[in-house]
Amino acid sequence: MPCVISLGFDYHPAEPNIILPAGISFYTFTTLCYTIDMYQKRSEPVKSLLDFSLFVTFFPHLVVGPIVRPPQLVPQFESPRKASLKQFTDGLLLLTLGLFMKVVLADSMLSATADAVFEAKDVLHTLDAWIGVLAFSGQIFLDFAGYSTCAIGVALCLGFVLPQNFNYPYAAIGFSDFWKRWHITLSSWLRDYLYIPLGGNRHGKVKTYFALMATMLLGGLWHGANWTFVAWGGLHGLYLWIERYLKDRRNAAHIHKEPSDAIEVRRHPWLSFFYSMLTFMLINITWVFFRADTFGKSWQLLQSMFGLVGDGKALLTTLAIFKVSIIIPILVLFHWFMRNTKVLDVAYKLSWFWLGLVWSSLILMLIWAQESGSSFIYFQF
Repeated sequence: MPCVISLGFDYHPAEPNIILPAGISFYTFTTLCYTIDMYQKRSEPVKSLLDFSLFVTFFPHLVVGPIVRPPQLVPQFESPRKASLKQFTDGLLLLTLGLFMKVVLADSMLSATADAVFEAKDVLHTLDAWIGVLAFSGQIFLDFAGYSTCAIGVALCLGFVLPQNFNYPYAAIGFSDFWKRWHITLSSWLRDYLYIPLGGNRHGKVKTYFALMATMLLGGLWHGANWTFVAWGGLHGLYLWIERYLKDRRNAAHIHKEPSDAIEVRRHPWLSFFYSMLTFMLINITWVFFRADTFGKSWQLLQSMFGLVGDGKALLTTLAIFKVSIIIPILVLFHWFMRNTKVLDVAYKLSWFWLGLVWSSLILMLIWAQESGSSFIYFQF
């Protein structure tokens, strides 16, 4: 940088670099929803500046969420909080589970494979490309849901209850169902403060499709100032368009009452599972744009995945392929069988012996994988 002599002193102009505080996007969402809710008189204002400051900066969810609305947290500040023994135990269990998801599975088992594939310069073999994308699919869920589980667990240890942020999204049947299960607090925020104000589904099909696409594009842009994130959001918007169009056609065929998701699964379990797997595979295509740095890299990887470039380079080791081939199917099946229940509900049904065995196994694997120290993926958003 050029040096400027001014009044006998060496002056070095500061580099034009902005250092953003940690978690700025999440507490921006939090303060926005508070401001909008106050303006529209949806909730009562916080009674004190101290409570408002605590609401905005409550440390368990500050950096990566869940995104909390005023009625979900502020009333809990009105009286001193003291965690019960059950809350404290549940919180520690969730904290252990979240760390296991992040440290053992996301970091130790999947991250290296995903990084190798997405950072490769050469065109890859079809198997390697798919394994890398599946590895990232598992990594981003286990990383992000792991943090959310930790945040909910830590808050519970302090006597506070935070909203659920993930509900087994890889068992979703369709893309609207996926967004009811993935990053639930962001999905509901986008729905209430973008989709509905843009018209929602109240002003005809054209405006509904416009609102859907605009919401998903802005949701993609929120993740980063890169056109690949916009493409990720646009692809989800396209999926939702197609799904909405097919539902409209089905409604036009005089099917006035659609069965609930749970009823549909009970009636046609294998067909529902097929739709769930189709949804999962299409979601994997969107993760290519989310993880890749450029469109060129995204297109190269998509070509490799669908065998459009002939024989590509075999990059991954047999062990890496084996790990992903075991972890991802188990993860997807776990989501499917747990889709309508909760981890704590399952824990309550276990005997103390089996619960202690599972819990101690998670802790031992955490100790074994303690060399992992990478930050959470969503710290960058």
